[in-house]
Formats: sequence, C-alpha cells, structure tokens
Amino acid sequence: MILDELANHARERVAAAKVKLPLDEVKAKAEALPRGDFRFEKALAGKDLAFICEVKKASPSKGVIDEQFDYLAAAMQYEEAGADCVSVLTEPKWFLGSDEIFRAIRLMVDVPLLRKDFTVDEYQLYESKAMGADAVLLICALLDTETLKTYLAVCDALGLSALVEAHDEAEIVSAARAGARVIGVNNRNLKDFSVDLQNAARLREKAPAGTVFVAESGVSSPGDVKALRRAGADAVLVGEYLMRSLDKPAALRGLREAAQ
Repeated sequence: MILDELANHARERVAAAKVKLPLDEVKAKAEALPRGDFRFEKALAGKDLAFICEVKKASPSKGVIDEQFDYLAAAMQYEEAGADCVSVLTEPKWFLGSDEIFRAIRLMVDVPLLRKDFTVDEYQLYESKAMGADAVLLICALLDTETLKTYLAVCDALGLSALVEAHDEAEIVSAARAGARVIGVNNRNLKDFSVDLQNAARLREKAPAGTVFVAESGVSSPGDVKALRRAGADAVLVGEYLMRSLDKPAALRGLREAAQ
C-alpha cells in the first residue's frame, strides 16, 4: 500500500533529520518560539464555508500536476484571492515537496499555513513549529488513539492546530476520543487512491458537535463545493483543481460563489 510506503519513507526522513538536529535541540528551538494561538482552526470556524488551498507539485495518483510549479506565486495568489488557509506539501518523494518550499512560502504569506506531511514521530511536530507552521496533519490510519492523544497534547502546548484526518467511521471515533477539534474526512482512499466525494457527506454526522469538519480531496468543480457545503462541511481542502488552473484567483472565486 502506498500509505505504508509514505509512512516508511517519513520514518527514514525523521531518522536522518535527528542525526542533523537531535530531538532535544529541535524541541528547545520550537519551545523557545512564542506559543501559537491556534489561528488555523480559528480561520476555519464560523464561516459559511472556509477554503484551505493547497500548494503541491505532484501526487502518487496523478504524478506531476504542475510542471512549472511557481509555488510562491500560487501561495500569494491564494492569499490575495481570499484563501482562509494554505496547505503546503513537504513530502519529497511522491509529492515533490520540501521543507524549503514551506519556509519560502512562510516568508511571503501571512495566512495560516498547514504543513502537509505524513506525521509518524513527535519530532515532526516540533520541526513544524520551528518552520513556522500553524497546523500539522495527523492521519488516523497511521496513528492509534493513544498516539493521537499524545501528539495533540504536544500541539496544544506549542499552540499548533492539528487537522486530524479520517477516512471511515472507526477513524472518526478514534479522532474524537483523542480530542481532535478539527476533523478532516479524506474523499480519497489512501490505500488505493480511489475518490468518493460522498465519503465526507456520509461521515459528516459522525463528527462530534463543535468540531470543525473539513472535506478533503476530490473537488473538481464548483458543483462539488456546492454539494459538500450542502452536506454540512465547515471547510474544504482543494489542491489539484486549483494547481491545474491557469487563473487561480478566478478559480477560487468560482468555488467561493458556489458555496453561497
């Protein structure tokens, strides 16, 4: 399964990172920074429909999405067009992302940033904080409930938000038990990469009251956004559709209008 490969490669990357900068040092670096104010989740709450716009060059299912990949221009266009948050892929092997891309974008935009990677070690939470992230991704398929609880406690101490990603009812239960405040349902199955836009709609009622519910992946038209809004999503995460657009601000405006 590709998810297992992604997780294994993430573990290899963490091991290499620890050689360069040990855990106690990256932890001290993160904890020396001002505590965050959870502005990622605040940016998603209380809106008709919030938009997390993603910067990514490639994916395991589609290969290279944007040959040119002017990531700074994409992030700045998202911000100017009213994106509530921006997601930046840092996974290097299949998504062709990097920490350097994230840091460069952080210097250029003020909106809350989600570091989108495959979190398999507490080290990555401190690393993300030190990089300037406002939020991290925690995937239920990779982390059991107790590990999620531990990681969420670290995030809370640092002032980081966590987008806790589920794909089925059991994973939503795990996210809720761990205390997730932002639950994302991925419409793409990370085991076989099939897409079912109804997945978020089916699982919406399973998320606890008061949590921010994010529909992730699979948006390919304004009609999809309209359907997800109708299904009760608080926010949508849109990547490929926007990355393929030659006019990203116009594409985002179209999605916003569909959510009205």
